[in-house]
Amino acid sequence: MCQGEPSVVNADVSWDEFDSEFYYRHNYDKLRDDDARIIKIVADFFERARPRQWPTQAIDVGSGTNLYPAMMMLPYSSGVTLIEPAFTNRKWLSDALLQPQQSWEEFWTAIADGRPEYKTFANPFEVLADRAEVLKGNVFTLEPDQFDVGTMFFVAESITTRDDEFERATRQFVRSLKLRAPFAAAFMRDSAGYLVGEQFFPACSVDEKDIEACLAPVARIDDIRTVESHDLRDGYCGMIVATGWKR
Repeated sequence: MCQGEPSVVNADVSWDEFDSEFYYRHNYDKLRDDDARIIKIVADFFERARPRQWPTQAIDVGSGTNLYPAMMMLPYSSGVTLIEPAFTNRKWLSDALLQPQQSWEEFWTAIADGRPEYKTFANPFEVLADRAEVLKGNVFTLEPDQFDVGTMFFVAESITTRDDEFERATRQFVRSLKLRAPFAAAFMRDSAGYLVGEQFFPACSVDEKDIEACLAPVARIDDIRTVESHDLRDGYCGMIVATGWKR
């Protein structure tokens, strides 16, 4: 974990200065092998663990410039809330929902491959734009017992250097779900922080044991899996994907 590192809490960070276009181009302007592996893990899990009731409300926490978590929840949600603290990211998300970048076609192809429930969408991006709502907020403002399915990708460990804030963020996400709701969360492994444009953002270094210990009090864990990356983004040592249900 992060003991001994300079303390930067989430509230210290100027999130409205986040360079959304840089982050999208650096991470999502093409489908990377590591994201393709994450898609397989999460889409397969949701296929097995889908919510049984309808209508269902989904949440993606800290969406940033990443649409694929919300895309993976489309068959299982009648509405998708995208919670995002940064003004720049909220503007980016609103624009992308109306006019998606071409790269998301590649992501959708990977999501839908071999999965009939996704094949029912003739135009998934129109459906996503119709169902999604972009809201200002952050993981710490979430109310408990609100959502039927949820995702949180690269958020809890990427907003602070403090162990307690990482733990609180992760558990607050799970607590925002209803009892037995399925979820998927992804984390940068051993992150030392990250540069977006010319601005450096804090991170808390976590591994699989940290995530298991953090989730255990609030979740029934399905799997915690490491995803290696052969084309590493700066400042981390691969990714970790956790799937499970709200306890």
